[in-house]
Amino acid sequence: MNLLPLRFRPAAEEDLELFRRLRTDPDFVGLDWNGFRDPGHPARRFAEDGFLGEDLGWLMVDADDGTTVAMVNWRRGSMGSAGAYWEIGIVVLPEWRGQGVGWRAQAMLCDYLFSHTPVQRIQAGTHPENTAEQKALVKAGFQLEGVLRACEFRAGEWHDGLLYSRLRTDPAPSVD
Repeated sequence: MNLLPLRFRPAAEEDLELFRRLRTDPDFVGLDWNGFRDPGHPARRFAEDGFLGEDLGWLMVDADDGTTVAMVNWRRGSMGSAGAYWEIGIVVLPEWRGQGVGWRAQAMLCDYLFSHTPVQRIQAGTHPENTAEQKALVKAGFQLEGVLRACEFRAGEWHDGLLYSRLRTDPAPSVD
């Protein structure tokens, strides 16, 4: 299988529509939909820091021809005074799902964060019913740590989640 070459880039003004869709389009968001949110927030956030803050960031994932195929993000968490980690997430655009974009972009994001920040741990959560993301995380070098019981409220109910992690010392998968 020929893998689509991927590269990161900072968000640009023309990407704001994708960020607005995350707040207003349940079909675009899928299982992570948790209700309508302020559609003006992305423009304000972009003006503030271009989606590259100290504790929360977003990068666009493009194919070689410049087509945006996904968006990745990270946010800082901590366990104790010295236990900072990143929690990552991804949105693969619907027309690119099932083509190997997700696992490779998440593996690339881990490599990027391990190269540019001193954290030892990167974690990602997903839904028990999202088997595609579970497979993608494992392929991206993550290990399942366990079930987080009743950790997320969506669609009027509390749902369990699955927690995965990748440590700096874990082997990085080849994304080529």
